[in-house]
Amino acid sequence: MEWLTSIDWFALVCWLGAFVLIALGFAGTIVPAIPGLPMIAGGAWLIGWADNYDKVGWKTILFLAVLAVIGVIVDSVAQTAGAQKAGASKAGIIGSLVGTVLGMFMGLFGLLFMPLIGAAIGEFWAKRDLIHAGRVGVATWIGMIVGTAVKVALAFAMTGILFFVYLTA
Repeated sequence: MEWLTSIDWFALVCWLGAFVLIALGFAGTIVPAIPGLPMIAGGAWLIGWADNYDKVGWKTILFLAVLAVIGVIVDSVAQTAGAQKAGASKAGIIGSLVGTVLGMFMGLFGLLFMPLIGAAIGEFWAKRDLIHAGRVGVATWIGMIVGTAVKVALAFAMTGILFFVYLTA
């Protein structure tokens, strides 16, 4: 039982929490309701805290937090920008947001296609032009895919930077 007293329980809990946050963060790059990149930055903060910021310092944590903010902004803007580029009305943009929220409860199909369907329905409701509504739906979907791709790339970059800094310190 002597080994129990020699374990740094605080560091162990921090590392486990960081692992959970980073894993959930990767899931959050795809699932809209989970703030993925901020969770990865939070995991980095826990790793830094676990060893009193000896290996992962404030500069690294701040840099990862800035990357997380950039990713959140790009994700927020990409879907709406895609819709606006295709000439979407307010109803089309609102439809894409409603489709995104509803899609979270419909599995993979919902996550992938409900923003497109929602934007197309909203746009058709506003303008009664099926071709235009379809273009808005596709542009919204492309914007969503671009935003998700940026989030996934940033998640891998943030995690790579974190472990590179930790292992080389």
